[in-house]
Amino acid sequence: MHALFHALAFFLHELANENRMLITAATAMAAAQVIKFVVSSVRSRTILSERLFSSGGMPSAHSAMVTALATAVGNTHGWHSDLFAVIAVFSIIVLYDAVNIRYAVGQQARFLNSFIGHTEDPEFKEQLGHTPQEVVAGAVLGVIVALLYYI
Repeated sequence: MHALFHALAFFLHELANENRMLITAATAMAAAQVIKFVVSSVRSRTILSERLFSSGGMPSAHSAMVTALATAVGNTHGWHSDLFAVIAVFSIIVLYDAVNIRYAVGQQARFLNSFIGHTEDPEFKEQLGHTPQEVVAGAVLGVIVALLYYI
């Protein structure tokens, strides 16, 4: 077991040295999920471990991840680089999807669950997307995480 842990630690260390942008994006996403878990658990006054891996909620982990990556690319390759342009467009698509498409699907699921009488134990997952505030909070978190890595 000790050898496995040592090998994993070595792999993560090498990955962090070789691909700092990937680690930055993953850290931002993990931070958002942990914040989401803490906020949800405090609000409900019970441990909601499922919030560590679920979509929707405050802040948006997708937004945090893509903005951290875009910030890392901008800091590393320049804000006028072709790579930053590609990442910026990709990020805008992810942010738009979170607020508009996935949020609308969640609203439709809420309507369907109330229509068919599944209000206590919903048949369709209702929390899929994000409000604009959740996306902005995730984006701000992503930028902060990336700046901490690249200062």
